Amino acid sequence: MNKGLEKTNAPAAAVRSDFSLIAGWVAPGARVLDLGCGDGSLLAYLRRTRQVTGYGVEISIEGVKASIAHRVNVLQRDLEGGLADFADNSFDCVILSQTLQAMHRLEALVESMLRVGREAIVTFPNFGYWSLRWQLLRGRMPVSESLPYQWYDTPNIHLCTVRDFDDFLAARHYRVLARQVLTNDTPVTFLPNVFGQLALYRFQRSEK
Repeated sequence: MNKGLEKTNAPAAAVRSDFSLIAGWVAPGARVLDLGCGDGSLLAYLRRTRQVTGYGVEISIEGVKASIAHRVNVLQRDLEGGLADFADNSFDCVILSQTLQAMHRLEALVESMLRVGREAIVTFPNFGYWSLRWQLLRGRMPVSESLPYQWYDTPNIHLCTVRDFDDFLAARHYRVLARQVLTNDTPVTFLPNVFGQLALYRFQRSEK
């Protein structure tokens, strides 16, 4: 995964619900590209439950080795270099799972995701979650299970809230196909920007 944010840092229940929800958004037999795939567990899960084909992209050698152990086709690449190796519309779905906050050139990456894939799925820890707000009010940089780093060693550079990402998509006229916000494996519908820990989005370019 780019810049070192491991998927396993999220609470176990949230990871399971993340995988399950993503699987429900991916068509059986789809061709999938998983960016920042970590140990390849998500793509392995999608292959097992949805019979997908495709590739993972991972920067760390440890992640590449773990992905190979999961029998996932994986390419060692730095996502900051873009997706020039992939042709237009070569995937049904491109996934960026809990890696958004570690990217420097996020806008360019999202544009590339929607160039090489018909749809994009992005998940990220919600920085608007109430306990993180409370830590800020107490004068401390927030630390949580999904954001476990201290201020001085964090790889996270673009933390955002549910409302921030809503605005990001709207400003670029991307069409949101689905949005779900979770806390401890449970969907949050009331004030999700305050009470949701993990945000999941499925979107595509607007039809012209």
